[in-house]
Amino acid sequence: MKILHIDTATTGENSVTRELTQAAVDHFKATNPDAEVTTLDLGNNPLPHLSPATTGAIRLPEEAHTEEMKAAFAGERAVFDQFMASDVVIIGAPMYNFTIPSSLKSWIDRLGVPGKSFSYSEAGPKGLCGGRRVIVLSSRGGEYEFDGPMEHQESYLRDFFGFIGIDDVEFIRAEKIGFGPEVRAAAIADAKEKIAAL
Repeated sequence: MKILHIDTATTGENSVTRELTQAAVDHFKATNPDAEVTTLDLGNNPLPHLSPATTGAIRLPEEAHTEEMKAAFAGERAVFDQFMASDVVIIGAPMYNFTIPSSLKSWIDRLGVPGKSFSYSEAGPKGLCGGRRVIVLSSRGGEYEFDGPMEHQESYLRDFFGFIGIDDVEFIRAEKIGFGPEVRAAAIADAKEKIAAL
């Protein structure tokens, strides 16, 4: 088993999602001792936002690459290949201003590759990335209804991964962590119980 462990929080030791992603990694390692874990800390080492060179490197055929695109290609494709090589992807996704951290969006932008992660036909779009398990550890300062008027975090992640062929994204959330220490501790404990049941 290959596990891709992604952290995106910028709150350091105060991060709820970092605590939860580590709990999830520990859970899978306990049940799969030979599992290989690769960790991306996008909160501390974010990928740059896409540029014309990196967009072209990802999306254009190699024969259409400029020199800048050729130079960017290997690094850009490595992000996608790393995702595709994983059996389980564990993502820490705190809610920042009603959506995901921009560092997580930059990583996701490397996964939307026409002809690699999705294709179009007369029947519509088809996702090409099925066969891996995606688990999102989510944290929120308040409590939000899924697909409600201010919720653009889990709904976005579900829509994107569904589009590339992963229909059953698993979400475990710690909500209302801004409501005080006792509520925060209870939310984390509840999330860890759900992680133990994965």
